[in-house]
Amino acid sequence: MAPPKKSKKNKKDGKLKKCKSSSVAPVEPTAPDSEWWDSFWQKSSSNPGPSLWKDEEEGFKHFFRVSRKTFDYICSIVREDLVSRPPSGLINIEGRLLSVEKQVAIAMRRLASGESQVSVGAAFGVGQSTVSQVTWRFIEALEERAKHHLKWPDSNRMDLIKSKFEASFGLPNCCGAIDGTHIIMTLPTVQASDDWCDPEKNYSMLLQGTVDHELRFVDIVTGWPGGMTLSRLLKCSGLFKLCESGNRLNGNVRTLPEGEIREYVVGGICYPLLSWLITPYESSGLLASSVSAFNAAHEAARSLAVRAFSQLKGTWRILSKVMWRPDKRKLPSIILVCCLLHNIIIDRGDILHPDVALSGHHDSGYGEQCCKQVDPSGRTMRENLVKHWQHSRKTAASD
Repeated sequence: MAPPKKSKKNKKDGKLKKCKSSSVAPVEPTAPDSEWWDSFWQKSSSNPGPSLWKDEEEGFKHFFRVSRKTFDYICSIVREDLVSRPPSGLINIEGRLLSVEKQVAIAMRRLASGESQVSVGAAFGVGQSTVSQVTWRFIEALEERAKHHLKWPDSNRMDLIKSKFEASFGLPNCCGAIDGTHIIMTLPTVQASDDWCDPEKNYSMLLQGTVDHELRFVDIVTGWPGGMTLSRLLKCSGLFKLCESGNRLNGNVRTLPEGEIREYVVGGICYPLLSWLITPYESSGLLASSVSAFNAAHEAARSLAVRAFSQLKGTWRILSKVMWRPDKRKLPSIILVCCLLHNIIIDRGDILHPDVALSGHHDSGYGEQCCKQVDPSGRTMRENLVKHWQHSRKTAASD
């Protein structure tokens, strides 16, 4: 290829320099912007009726689910991406470029409230298209920059998780709890296939999550249609493939008088009984007292996953409301970012308002489907756990 002609290149460069020097582009302020909050708070707190918050800090956490300190941390994660991208159209009604803080606030309010883009835009003085654009920019940035907040625990962390589960529920070598939930949506007729229609006749996308003792998600899978069962979703997940191949839940085996106990997670009756996924005994008839007691301990441990999903969908209400014709290619990113934000709240030590979590079950209206698959090694593991649990209770009672 021939080299470029110098005369034309110099001429073009000159034009670019002239253009740059003759116009003033908006510049992202170096100091954090707090002006957006003053305007938003004044508008939001001036409604008639009794105040819901004792002070601005509590009001801030109500609207954005996080403390100001955690909000600033989130801004720091995405700042480079939000500043470096073309700011076309991202302006206030007053004509000023949106600060990173205001962009993050708009996106987090949209995710937290689940309100329409029009309603969120009105609260911030921006248009519907700006809310859409800002929210997606934020989701893309956080999905890329906050991956470290959702990862499988290393061996040291896993040892802590196992010790907490054993201390709280008497389940040795337990590494977490697993559950799944439906994200309900409406779909245009051309996209409304039976695959996406779930047992309750809703169109939905599934989310499977494994959590630790602090309700932190350590593994998720989403993007699959709601017409699948949770047991089938499990088998499509990376978690299943890794555990079945011996590359996950492969830590130290506990050798007890009752038998060997490998690492495992607990799940409901919708899952198969496997060597690494322990489900409860079916309670269709009379159960021995030791089995009933084990089931109670198992349910208490499993309920951590149920609580985590109630917290997730209650905090980020966009997941608990019916989504209006979402882009199914983008929806998994929205779900993932809500899980990342859920974990960031825990990692930063924020305390959520008690009224935030859903008051009912996170999958209200959905019956739990029973999976009949039983792996012999899983049956043996569960029997060993029952014997250990019974022996431990007797030992504790005699002390």
